[in-house]
Amino acid sequence: MQGRQKPGTPEHQEDLAAREGALPMSHNDKPSFTGFSQLAVSAGHLKPPPALKHSKITYFEVEILDVQSKKQICIVDKVSPSSTLLDVKLKFHKACPQWSPSRVGLQLERNGPYLKDSINIQSLAVSSIITLYFTDLGQQVGWTTFFLTEYSGPLLIYLLFYIRLSTIYDQVESTKNFRHPVVHLACFCHCLHYIRHLLETLFVHKFSGGHTPLKNMIKGCAFYWGFTSWIAYYINHPQYTPPSFGHRQVSFAALAFLMCEAGNHFINVVLAHQNHSGSKACFPSPTYNPFTWLFFLVSCPNYTYEVGSWISFTVMTQTLPVGIFAFLMVIQMCLWAQRKHKLYLKRFYPEVRRKAALIPIIF
Repeated sequence: MQGRQKPGTPEHQEDLAAREGALPMSHNDKPSFTGFSQLAVSAGHLKPPPALKHSKITYFEVEILDVQSKKQICIVDKVSPSSTLLDVKLKFHKACPQWSPSRVGLQLERNGPYLKDSINIQSLAVSSIITLYFTDLGQQVGWTTFFLTEYSGPLLIYLLFYIRLSTIYDQVESTKNFRHPVVHLACFCHCLHYIRHLLETLFVHKFSGGHTPLKNMIKGCAFYWGFTSWIAYYINHPQYTPPSFGHRQVSFAALAFLMCEAGNHFINVVLAHQNHSGSKACFPSPTYNPFTWLFFLVSCPNYTYEVGSWISFTVMTQTLPVGIFAFLMVIQMCLWAQRKHKLYLKRFYPEVRRKAALIPIIF
C-alpha cells in the first residue's frame, strides 16, 4: 500500500506543476493513466454553454366599468408595466371614440379621487387584471385656453368703457365733462394687471397638460367679465367723482399697486423655476430680489401681492364696485392660500411651519 506524499517532496511539486500546466511534457515522457485521471478530475466536468434566457414581460388587462351601473364598458389588454394612465386612456379612446382622453375620469374606487394621467399602471396592479371605474367629465378645455379666455375679456371690456361708446354713455355729457387724471391712471393700471396675467400664462406659468371642465371656464368668465363691466362703468362714467384726498391718495395707491404687480410677477417667476436645479424638491427660497423676501413671512406671497393690488386699486379709484370685488378676491385668495399652505406643510414642514399662509401673523 502506497503512502501519502508529503507536500514538500519533489514528486508532489511535479504533480502540482503538471496540474497547472507549468511543466511541459517532453517527447520521451510517457504519460501514465494516473496522470490523465488526475488531470481530468482537476479540470472538472465539461459544462455546456448556458442557454440564453428570454425575459418574459407580464402584461396587464385593465377592466373599465361604469361608475354608476358597474357594467363593463371595455377591456384594455396588453398594457405593459411601463405604461401610464394616459396610455390606457388613449387605448380606451380607440375602443370608444365617443370619449376623448381629456373627458375620461378613471378611479380605483367608486368614491375615490380621479387618478392622474402620469401615474404608472404597475403601481395600481394587485394582480394581472386591474379594475378601474369610468366617469364622463364632460367637455374639457386646456388650462392655457382657460386663463387666456378668462383674462382677455376684462382687458377688452374695460377699454370699451374707457372710450365711452355712445351706446353706453350719453355722448353730449361725455364730451362736456372733464376726465380726472385718475380715470386714465385707472385704465393703465387695470390693463397692466391683465396684460401681466396674459403674458405670464404664455411665457412663465407651466401647465402639466391637464384640463378643466368647460363649465368652470364659463363660471370664471362670468365672474371676471361681469365685475369688469360694473367697475369700468362707474370709473369711466362722465359723473365719476375723484377720490376724497386728491392726488396724494391717488399717487400713494398707484405706487402701492405697481409694487404689488412687480412683486407678483417676480414671485411667479421664482415658482416657475423652483425645480430646475434637478435636486430634491424644496420650498421656494427668497433670492437677491427684495420682492421675493416675502417668502420669509408667508408661504403664498403671490396671493398676498394679488390682494395688495386690488386693495390699492380700491383706494386709488374709491368706488364701491372695486371695493366689493376686492373683498371677494381677499376671500378667494385666503381659501386658495390655506389649501396650498396645507400641501406645503405636508411636503416642506420644517421650512413652512413658522410661516403664515397669506398675511403675516394674521393668517
